[in-house]
Amino acid sequence: MQYNREVIIPVIYKDKRFNTKLRADIIVKNAVIIELKSVPIMLPIFEAQVMTYLSLSGIELGLLINFNVPLLKDGITRMRLNHGRMSQSDVDLLMKTNIGK
Repeated sequence: MQYNREVIIPVIYKDKRFNTKLRADIIVKNAVIIELKSVPIMLPIFEAQVMTYLSLSGIELGLLINFNVPLLKDGITRMRLNHGRMSQSDVDLLMKTNIGK
C-alpha cells in the first residue's frame, strides 16, 4: 500500500506557495490523512489540526488516532472535509472502497 510519512502540508495563497512546519503524520494513497496522538485527553485542537490538513491538502478523508486508550477502537475519530466527524453509514461506505482496505 502506498503511503508517505511526515508529509509537509504547504499553504498556497494567490498562486504563491509557502512552506510551513505543518506535517501530516501519514498520508495513504493520497486519499487519507492519518494523524497519530498518544494523549490522556483529546482536545478539540487536534480535530481542528486534521481539518486544517484536509483543507490545505485537498484530501477529503482523515483519521485521528489516539493510542492512549484501553481499546484502540475507542481512540479512532474519522473525519471528512467540510463534514467533520463521519457517520456510521459513511464509515461503512468507506470500508467498501479501496481506501478502507
